[in-house]
Amino acid sequence: MMYKFLADLAVFVHFVWIIFLIFGVFLGLRSKKIKMIHIFGLCFAFFIQTFDFHCPLTYLEVFLREKHSPQEAYVGSFIPHYIERLIYIEVPRSLILFATFFIIGLNFFVYFVLKKRFSCKREG
Repeated sequence: MMYKFLADLAVFVHFVWIIFLIFGVFLGLRSKKIKMIHIFGLCFAFFIQTFDFHCPLTYLEVFLREKHSPQEAYVGSFIPHYIERLIYIEVPRSLILFATFFIIGLNFFVYFVLKKRFSCKREG
């Protein structure tokens, strides 16, 4: 029972982490520490998507699920596994890769282009 709880907790943390990667720029604009964590997370996401690795949280969840009940474990990446469950379609890796790069690009645009424009307007 403890392994199932820990696996579910790993899934929850994974979803929160993904939400943070998507929307963390809004917190990062207000806090330099959060900005550094967010940028590191975006770089890490870029790295694992580019080289087709899985997030360490995926390995942790699968390990815990196997400890609880081997038939509950899955093979592959976290995002396609759960997205396919939600919308019942197969998510191609290229779509996830594109979405990851789009989110990273959008966040860096906000950090380094929009932030400069807003700071120039405040100073002037």
